[in-house]
Amino acid sequence: MGLRTRPLRVPGRHLAWAGGALLAGAGLVALAIPTAGGATGEATPRARATTPADPASKASPAVKASPAGQAFTGVAAVGALFPSGGKHFCTASVVHSPAGDLAVTAAHCVGGHGSSMVFVPGFHDGQAPYGAWPVTRVYTDAAWQSSQDPDDDVAFLQLGRTAGVPIENVTGSEAMAASDDPGADDTTPALVQVIGYPQDTDQPVWCVNWAHAFSATQREFDCGGYRNGTSGGPFLTDVDPKSGQGTVIGVIGGYEQGGDTDAVSYAAVFGPSVVTLYQIAISSGG
Repeated sequence: MGLRTRPLRVPGRHLAWAGGALLAGAGLVALAIPTAGGATGEATPRARATTPADPASKASPAVKASPAGQAFTGVAAVGALFPSGGKHFCTASVVHSPAGDLAVTAAHCVGGHGSSMVFVPGFHDGQAPYGAWPVTRVYTDAAWQSSQDPDDDVAFLQLGRTAGVPIENVTGSEAMAASDDPGADDTTPALVQVIGYPQDTDQPVWCVNWAHAFSATQREFDCGGYRNGTSGGPFLTDVDPKSGQGTVIGVIGGYEQGGDTDAVSYAAVFGPSVVTLYQIAISSGG
C-alpha cells in the first residue's frame, strides 16, 4: 500500500539489523547499539527530541483495539515520503542507529525514486513540524533487487542532516526488534499500533489490533482505512502513550505489497536478512 502498490506498479506498502542479545525464549534481537562513546547502550535506546518540539507534545492516541483506522495529527518519529516534486506516496519511521540518521520503509516504495525523496516526520495538514529531510541513500536486500521477494520488502533510508543535526536528535526514534535465528518462530500474535499516511489525505491514520501469523514469514493486521500511501508504515509494539514511540517489528509491505484491500495489511517478519541489512546501513552511514 504505499502507494500500497506493486514494486514496479507504483508504491505499495517494508527491513534490517542488529547487534544485541537474544531476548529470552523469543529468538529476537534487542537492537543494542554502541553509544557515541563506544560503550554498548541499553537494549532499546531512544533519543529524545529537543527541537522543534519534544515528541511528548505529539503523543499518540490511547492504545485500545479498534476496527478501523482513525485520522490524527501524527507522531514525531513517523512521517510521509515525498518524491522530488508532488504528493506524498509512502510512509516511513525513524529507527535508532548510532549516527541517528536512519528510517525504515517498504522496499517497493523506493523503486523508481532512488534518493530523490524527502521524508517529512510528523506531517499533517500541510505542516512539517519537524522539517523536511532529504534521503541521501537507500538500502535494500539483494533478494529484493533480484526478484522482489515479498519476504525482503524492506528498505532503510539514510537521511541528510539539518544544520549539522541528525534527525533522531529532533524527532526521537523507534526501537527495532529482529530475529537472527533462521529457525525461530517469530509470528507469535502481538498487539500492535500501525500508523500510515493514505495518499489521498494530509493526515495519518492509526489503529491498534492484533498482528498474527499469515505464514511463517509474514504477519497479518486487520483494520480498515489503510489505503494507498500507507505502505512502509510501522507495526509498533510497546508504544509509550506520551512520546508515541515504540518498537518496530515490521512495516506494511511483503505479501501483495502490503495488501490488496484497505482492511487487511501485511508485513514481512524481521528475520536474519533484516539484521544483516540494518548492519550494512549503519556501517555505511554516519
